[in-house]
Amino acid sequence: MRKLKEIFRLPLIFDRRFLAYFHDILVAGISFVVSLYLRVGDGITHYTQALVPGVALFTIIAAAAYRLFGMNSGVWRYASLRDLMAIARAVTTTILVFLLLMFLVTRLDALPRSVPLINWFVLVVLLGGPRLLYRLAKDRRLAGILESNARDRIPVLLVGAGDEAEIFIRAMATDRDAAYRVVGILDDKGGRIGREIHGVKVLGRLAELSSVVGDLAAGGQCPRRLILTRPRARLSGTRLGALVEKCEALNLVLARLPDLTDFRDAVNEGPMTVRPIVIEDLLGRPQVALDKGAIDGLVAGRTVLVTGAGGTIGSELTRQIAQLKPRRLILLDHGEFNLYSIEMEMRENCPDLDCRAVLANVRDRNRLMEVFHEEKPELVFHAAALKHVPMVELNPVEGVLTNVMGTRNVADAAIAAGAAAMVLISTDKAVRSTNVMGATKRIAECYCQALDIVASSGVGKGWQTRFMTVRFGNVLGSTGSVVPLFSRQLRAGGPLTVTHPEVCRYFMTVREAVELVLQASAYGMNAGRDDRGRIFVLDMGQPVKIVDLARQMIRLAGLRPDKDIKITFTGLRPGEKLYEEMFAAAEPPEQTSAEGVLVASPRAVDLAILRRSLDELDAACATADAVRLQALLHHIVPDYSQLDPVPLPPETVLPHQA
Repeated sequence: MRKLKEIFRLPLIFDRRFLAYFHDILVAGISFVVSLYLRVGDGITHYTQALVPGVALFTIIAAAAYRLFGMNSGVWRYASLRDLMAIARAVTTTILVFLLLMFLVTRLDALPRSVPLINWFVLVVLLGGPRLLYRLAKDRRLAGILESNARDRIPVLLVGAGDEAEIFIRAMATDRDAAYRVVGILDDKGGRIGREIHGVKVLGRLAELSSVVGDLAAGGQCPRRLILTRPRARLSGTRLGALVEKCEALNLVLARLPDLTDFRDAVNEGPMTVRPIVIEDLLGRPQVALDKGAIDGLVAGRTVLVTGAGGTIGSELTRQIAQLKPRRLILLDHGEFNLYSIEMEMRENCPDLDCRAVLANVRDRNRLMEVFHEEKPELVFHAAALKHVPMVELNPVEGVLTNVMGTRNVADAAIAAGAAAMVLISTDKAVRSTNVMGATKRIAECYCQALDIVASSGVGKGWQTRFMTVRFGNVLGSTGSVVPLFSRQLRAGGPLTVTHPEVCRYFMTVREAVELVLQASAYGMNAGRDDRGRIFVLDMGQPVKIVDLARQMIRLAGLRPDKDIKITFTGLRPGEKLYEEMFAAAEPPEQTSAEGVLVASPRAVDLAILRRSLDELDAACATADAVRLQALLHHIVPDYSQLDPVPLPPETVLPHQA
């Protein structure tokens, strides 16, 4: 009944939609008369008695069908095939219902039986024709305006002859204030070369970029930008890097369209915002298929605590966990401003989330025990750490107190609170560490390994907490990392400083890293006894040379490496090595059923022995005994070794460094 009321409810406001609706009702009656005339000609006068009730009945049915199929919800200015399909459905329904009623009343003897069929075609034309003519008139008027403004627009070349390119071209053609004029398309699908999209020709393949640009320049339409239109079908990092170099040689700015299905992009920047290529795009990492069901089951309905919640990894963990509907989320950090920032973000973006911010240091054992006792977290993500290699190298006591003792405090508090699981965020620098930071993270791994093994063996006097360690490499854009440093140096006009021409690192975006941390954690919660005490390692792909990263960032800024912006080499800092590793020789990687997640089986340490060593390490920190501290680090982590500095190649040494 409510549906019928909605169908017959007429607009109360005399606006354009009402006029369109009135027009469609009017042409329904007219179409009936025209159809009868087309069938019988001048003999229409013999059907006067049936004509009036027939027109009335047909018009009423049509009015209801229009409302039922939402035919007038579309805007005539943007009439499309979808509107035509709505018209066809509404007209077909009108004809069928009219035929049924006429059969029940007159057995179809009052009118020629071919009239309804003729009426179908006539009404479709009378409804669709005005819409098409209106759009053509608007487009032609706008085309004249755009033609006069074309000289002021930036000529661009598109890569990809798909739906995204069509949407972009149409958007540029209908927006009088558009900044771009599309002069051609490149596409690797050979069958589309030579064809057109809204009058823009597909000129060749991406490999023919240089010749296409040359031909356009000869014709006075030299493009100034190359726009990638398919964000989901990204080029590999190597191909995209080579394309950046080619664009630099051709004096083109490389840019891309956002993913038009990304709601955040549409809300914040509009669907047709052209974005520059950023360094994350050059990673070219394939999208990992996430096990959404397992990840949801890991977090949904649980009380989750995140340490280091204001840091790069901790804050992204917080954001992603908040979307998974935890029962309660506790944010713990010792930095007041960082904690305030992430809490405010949660309050604004997730107002219904039960969230608490706790200002506390993981070094403070009593404070942690108090918080864990109050909150009883079921799932703990331990992201709090000191991570900057040179800084920890200069302050080893602080590194041990945070990374080792802090981890022990969090793990012990998780056991005391009866947590189901704790996830330790680790680093590739824990593998064959050459610095204090890496050694402290390896000890943290060892402690969590030992606890997990004891818990699985049943010796742990009833504790069932699952301890999982997730190890990965560098996160692009994290605080103090190389990308923000290069960005700051670029803004200052250079030079960009690189420690050594051969230094390589693994990189991953923070969003991808956290997604895989959750994937690994969900897998670990359901893994068998054989996986207890093992370490989950994220698939980081191939390492990237830092000097290549610097050159690409210069090119992405529209500048030329070594010409506009210099690159200088400063030498490796204390504790740094040329190449990072994700696995030690004794822990070969094994695949898991979780995509993007590998497992390693490093040497495990007996829990009782390890606890005694940690007590000694704690005592050395209390007395600031650096010699004893180093000796204990070497004892607990046998493969920890401090390397001699690696000299720079002679050709890279500046005069003032010699």
